Amino acid sequence: MPKEGSSSITVSQNFVERVSNHVNGSGGLVNSVPQALSQAWSDYEQRNLRVAQPKPVKIGNKLIGHDQPVFVIAEIGINHNGDMNITKKMIDLSVEKGCDAVKFQKRTLDVVFTPEFMDGPRNTPWGKTNRDEREKLEFSEEEYREIDRYCKEKGIMWFASPWDEGSVDFLEKFNTPCYKIASASLTDKNLLYKIKETGKPIILSIGMSNMEQVVSAIKILGQENLVLLHCTSTYPSRDHELDLNVLTSLRKHFDCPIGFSCHAPGIWPTIVATTLGACVLEKHITLDRSMFGWDHAASIEPKALGDMCRVSKRVPVMLGSFNKKIHDSEKPISDDLRRVDTL
Repeated sequence: MPKEGSSSITVSQNFVERVSNHVNGSGGLVNSVPQALSQAWSDYEQRNLRVAQPKPVKIGNKLIGHDQPVFVIAEIGINHNGDMNITKKMIDLSVEKGCDAVKFQKRTLDVVFTPEFMDGPRNTPWGKTNRDEREKLEFSEEEYREIDRYCKEKGIMWFASPWDEGSVDFLEKFNTPCYKIASASLTDKNLLYKIKETGKPIILSIGMSNMEQVVSAIKILGQENLVLLHCTSTYPSRDHELDLNVLTSLRKHFDCPIGFSCHAPGIWPTIVATTLGACVLEKHITLDRSMFGWDHAASIEPKALGDMCRVSKRVPVMLGSFNKKIHDSEKPISDDLRRVDTL
């Protein structure tokens, strides 16, 4: 009889011997026949599960989905350095280069950070402690009102990632079109429930998380009106840390649009991600990577932002159909160049 929680299957003796030989010859990499079968099934799923075709998620006046143009989020984050003039220049830049949205970060400082961190030493243009810097980088309600007004004037949507429940209440004053959950907040169950209760679309980054944690978060959020962003939370991310094949795994296992939040240098990872089916790209932007601040060095400057927007929106068109066919535009060329057709 199988042990509790397990079941038995009938297989040939030859199959059992082949699996046992694999286990014995694995040098300890595989410890048992059940483990070998589990790994083999996981590999089979990765190769053979069908990629989901979820319905699009509507955010503002845009549809996000795998049959839609790539949705580009310009992550301003805290790269505005607490300066509204810099903020407006970054919004202008995002509009000029073809981004679909700009994103900020909202924190209740004394909730998110410990007193030890806040009062710890840090030499900045604004003072000698983390508190001096963080207070400078945290916009007031009046400043967010100006951001809201300016984005409406420029015709671009904005939203933010709230890092605590009070910040959700703060952002609700502006009726932002969606919420972004940062990778660092994926394991904050109370925050997930709080954001879910707003009833708005949710974009979830999954850096610093394994699949079990991702599944647990999605059980709270649901897959309806959810967009999932693969992410590696290193700044900047190195090539071997990107694991862009995870995009395909996510598309096979979840029935929601899949995208990529990129912290790697340059734009090439975002282009590769688009060829793997990412329908959302999020990238930190800056006016100048040499500016003082936490995220500028892992961000892209204006020219690269324009290149990313332009190329990423062309990639799905270039990928085209899975069916080999003769395009109408090829037919007159075939008439001119094909000497013989005896097939």
